Order: sequence, then structure tokens, then C-alpha cells
Amino acid sequence: MKDSTVNECHIIELDKHHSIRKGNISVVENGITVPFEVRRVYYIYDVPGGVSRGGHAHKVLRQLIISVSGSFDVVLDDGKNKKTFTLNRPYEGLVIVPGIWRELNNFSSGSVCLVLASELYEENDYINDYETYVDYKMLS
Repeated sequence: MKDSTVNECHIIELDKHHSIRKGNISVVENGITVPFEVRRVYYIYDVPGGVSRGGHAHKVLRQLIISVSGSFDVVLDDGKNKKTFTLNRPYEGLVIVPGIWRELNNFSSGSVCLVLASELYEENDYINDYETYVDYKMLS
């Protein structure tokens, strides 16, 4: 989706069930909570202070990113506009559409970033160089 913009990326609220005696539970279900079929799940943790993750875009893959513990920022860039989301609630997730450059930074100590992805890992889906990304977006 070469013509996608950061405005298509948004926070969704996950179901949150609360019990005073037992704590909270949030539920994520394919095609119901998540606006795509989840084919891959991974999580990022123990990120050293000052280190950024991401630094790429995807041509096809969609993601739902959740901070299941701690906090971090997700900086989205569509080649023209940037938008920063701070994720710090385990019952909220950020939907990222294809064609958006993303960087994750400002990880708090002990933070855990859960990523639900629409596709299996495919190296050819990644754009890892920002200038190549900008050229890719210009060709739309």
C-alpha cells in the first residue's frame, strides 16, 4: 500500500475484564478484536536504554502492537507526515497498515512489546533503508 498514510494507523481498545480479587484479563481474537487474521506473534523485551527497534516498513504486512508491560513510543512516518504514539496500557493496541515506516524507542525498564502480524516472516516484505522507502512511496 504505497499510498497509505499515518492517519490510517490508530489505537484500538482491547476487551478488558476486571476482577478485584483476580486482576485483569484482555482478550485478542482473530477477525474480531484484530482487524486482520494473525499469522505470526512475537515479542520484544530487555531492550537496553537508548536503543531503538524497527527502522523499517512493510509492503504487505499489517501489525497490532501492544505494550503488555511498561511503555515505549512508536514513531510512524508515511514519507510526508510523522505521528508518535506512546503505548503504555496493556488493553490498547496500535494498528499499523502496510507502507508505513516505523521506529520503536524510549523503552522503559522491563517493557514488553507484543506484536501480532498478518503474515509470516518474509524478508522481501521489508524495506530497511529510509531513502529506499521514500522512493517506494514516491512511485505510488
